[in-house]
Amino acid sequence: MAMLEIKDLEVCYGVIKAIKGVSFEVEQGEVIALIGANGAGKTTILHTVTGLIPSAAGSISFDGHDLKKVPAHKIVSMGMAHVPEGRRIFQQLSVFENLMLGAFTCKNKEQIQSDLKKVYGHFPRLEERKNQVAGTLSGGEQQMLAMGRALMSRPRLLLLDEPSMGLSPLLVTEIFDIIKEINEAGTTVLLVEQNAKKALEIADRAYALETGRITLSGKASELMNNEAVKKAYLGE
Repeated sequence: MAMLEIKDLEVCYGVIKAIKGVSFEVEQGEVIALIGANGAGKTTILHTVTGLIPSAAGSISFDGHDLKKVPAHKIVSMGMAHVPEGRRIFQQLSVFENLMLGAFTCKNKEQIQSDLKKVYGHFPRLEERKNQVAGTLSGGEQQMLAMGRALMSRPRLLLLDEPSMGLSPLLVTEIFDIIKEINEAGTTVLLVEQNAKKALEIADRAYALETGRITLSGKASELMNNEAVKKAYLGE
């Protein structure tokens, strides 16, 4: 049984069908990339998985549990965390306070300290700036904070929406190195990303989404060498 299983998913905005019968799986331990142009429906899929948008048809299961029956606020405690597009950190709070809010499902103080140490291990800059107001961080640091906050909930599945958006090439490389590091430490990753080259470099498998439908799927290395993918997403 796959960790996350999506079957024949349909999502509508009014009369417009945004997602049209999408099916895919995420196995434990994988990095799965959803690639596609802006407006293809990638973010809509993540929002539907985490209960922020209702589906019109199809099924979503996480560890065999039907997520359509689970309120959005309870999904985090099941072991899934979502880092949204645009980071959505609490701008007026400190870095440390943002991270503590990520641990709201945990009551064990020793566990929280242990998790905080791990997050600082992945993101040393957050420890250096732990007392700094989050809104004053750079774009790359805010992305690190959004990811760190999600990791504080101890997710088994981490959903990342456009983590490279608005970052310099150097920071993009750093963020993707950290995503790979997080995965190697045991967290499964579902990655939505317009930077198809970077996503395919770290993914095990990938799905290409086009106007609400999956048009290609396979090993990331295969998609990297696919002529249609090269032309549409890799600028080759």
